[in-house]
Amino acid sequence: MFMNEYYVVFPEGDTQEIPGRLPLNGIVDINGRILGLPLPTNRMIAFRVAKIRVNENRGGNETFHHLELLSAEELLPYAEPRL
Repeated sequence: MFMNEYYVVFPEGDTQEIPGRLPLNGIVDINGRILGLPLPTNRMIAFRVAKIRVNENRGGNETFHHLELLSAEELLPYAEPRL
């Protein structure tokens, strides 16, 4: 049986299993779920998928999505404009 496993790797080095593959440069929340755009605010914890690494094994693949933390300034272009 061939298995695909997907993980996010946080900047501190912690890993967490997620249900599926993420796009490169995708913006995700702390649980590894894609955030819908536009964001409601730029003051939230969000990460960008900076690198994807795949380990190919005999019984399956392990895909690691390396994340980088985004600052409030970096999230500003993705947030709804304030009135």
